[in-house]
Amino acid sequence: MRNAAPQGIYKVQALDRAFAVLDLLGESGAPLGLAQVASSLQLHKSTAHRFLMVLERHRMVERTATGKFRLGLRLFDFGNRAIEQYDLRDRAQPHLRRLVAETEETAHLSILEAAHVIYIDKIEPAHSVRMITRIGASNPVHCTAVGKAMLAFLPEERAAEVVRRIRFERLTHRTISTPEALRAEMEKTRRRGYAVDDEEYEEGLRCIAMPILDAGRQPVAAVSVSGPSFRVTAQKLPSIANHLLHCVRGISADMGYTSNVRGARAARSA
Repeated sequence: MRNAAPQGIYKVQALDRAFAVLDLLGESGAPLGLAQVASSLQLHKSTAHRFLMVLERHRMVERTATGKFRLGLRLFDFGNRAIEQYDLRDRAQPHLRRLVAETEETAHLSILEAAHVIYIDKIEPAHSVRMITRIGASNPVHCTAVGKAMLAFLPEERAAEVVRRIRFERLTHRTISTPEALRAEMEKTRRRGYAVDDEEYEEGLRCIAMPILDAGRQPVAAVSVSGPSFRVTAQKLPSIANHLLHCVRGISADMGYTSNVRGARAARSA
């Protein structure tokens, strides 16, 4: 008979370091050289090199033509498999389809990962103008409605940690570019119950989103309605917010969460 496993957190240094390498490459906006990886993780070059070689052999990282390292495509495969197995996605599908039928715009289901959002589902209407987003893709938190919706309802310490990790890249002239402006937007989102991306990620595109909260009132995901700004007008946002509210309440109920979705103040515009 085996001895009982010790209580507490298991730590395997080699695995911890391998994941640290993957996290570093994932957060970097460009491929990194061996010296950069070693310096950032405070490892000897020989140690960092061994980890990179193992990860490369398993296609977790790949080398560019200049000899630098970036995440490998095998991680994309794993991500897609995880998404396929994600219970939230299955339970959300009928609610997303109803939302698309009601609004006649694209609906996204997203989760938060570090300072980015990952799209785990997408349903489009029959319009000729469609969204170029894809399932499995990630975008920055600060310029997406789903990102701001989840960020606004995180506990204060967790939200502050996410904000510290954001690289405030300006994608359009409307993109939020400072932590102070983002915090003001988070407060506005909490007051009205929904977040808006007003052509902040892409010009001509407007999105509105609400978080899905668990039993502890923590955001586990977010749902958005997105479309061209000439269709998703500021005047339509309160009406869309009401449809979103019914959608996220339905998903929450199916996930076993009760009475935890904050109502949108539909009388207010963005």
